[in-house]
Amino acid sequence: MGDVTTDAPGLPHGIHVRPLRREDIEAVVAIESEAFTTPWQASTFEGLLGRDGIELLVMIDVDDGVIGYAVLWVILDQGELANLALTTNRRGAGLGGHLLRHVLDRARERGVEKLFLEVRASNARAIDLYRNFGFEDVGIRRAYYESPKEDARVMLATFGS
Repeated sequence: MGDVTTDAPGLPHGIHVRPLRREDIEAVVAIESEAFTTPWQASTFEGLLGRDGIELLVMIDVDDGVIGYAVLWVILDQGELANLALTTNRRGAGLGGHLLRHVLDRARERGVEKLFLEVRASNARAIDLYRNFGFEDVGIRRAYYESPKEDARVMLATFGS
């Protein structure tokens, strides 16, 4: 994919998705810190740059810069959506669905047949989003999350080959 910018159908004018660059990491870490109680550090993202089997994507607004990001792991025909988040002021406007659609397209392009994710059991908005994109519940990881301690729902989307 290189450094291709994607203007997916239906994305609002001035918003696109592209691979994460080193200069995006500070903004991504800020979003990560808003979205998660145990956020990844900049060094984690730096360590993932350029690694095989990892897709680091950012959603860019031409006026506001990085407004969202996603991390996809791919190993053979399986993948994991490790993270997907938007800045607080951009949540609830449908952009998460656009970013998720882009991640799913990348997963299919890479030959993923099964895509897993974990989500906080209390995160109804995210669970609804994932269900709308074909994810189904396949398990529970007890006390998976810290601060506060909470179960994770394991969800799976299956793609035809």
